[in-house]
Amino acid sequence: MSQWLEAAKADELRPGTMKAVNVAGKEILLTRVEDSYYAVSNRCPHMGGKLSEGKLEGVVITCPRHGSQFDLRDGRVIRWTGFTGLMAKVSRVIKSPRPVATYKVKVEGDGVLIEV
Repeated sequence: MSQWLEAAKADELRPGTMKAVNVAGKEILLTRVEDSYYAVSNRCPHMGGKLSEGKLEGVVITCPRHGSQFDLRDGRVIRWTGFTGLMAKVSRVIKSPRPVATYKVKVEGDGVLIEV
């Protein structure tokens, strides 16, 4: 059974910013892109890099460890590592591309809530 829990105050995140939060024991990356909030697992499904230490460009988060990129809206893989050539092929064999887990987000009053 899921529940909605407050992860942050709406004014804590300005457009284009992100914040690592812990909600119900889950490590989550909370982002704000313009007037929309998104929440995904803070750990990259490739090798566990902290996405909160990565780069946010629009709705795309880039993992700081190996350059994997994910769409914050649905978690889909945009790029599975920043490797090229043989390294890219080996990386796909070792660990096949997987989306990052996403969470539903809503704003109620001054709180940003995440469904966990």
